Amino acid sequence: MRNNRERDFEKRGLQVNVINNDVTKALRKLKKKIADDGMLQELRKREFFESKGTKKRLAKKAATRRYKRNLLKEQETTGY
Repeated sequence: MRNNRERDFEKRGLQVNVINNDVTKALRKLKKKIADDGMLQELRKREFFESKGTKKRLAKKAATRRYKRNLLKEQETTGY
């Protein structure tokens, strides 16, 4: 069972402290946190409905890209 402190943390989400009224620096830190968390990618992915077939097709394309990229890296290191 979770205690109240953990539940409060989940509700707050991401936060950045502004130091010396430097909003631009705080905004950069917030954008970095959002990018690292993958929140923006998740929102873009969920913006429109995707059927199961579309999801499978995109996953297969991604797997093919990963395989080709790893193959190229391996060829660069081995030389053939």
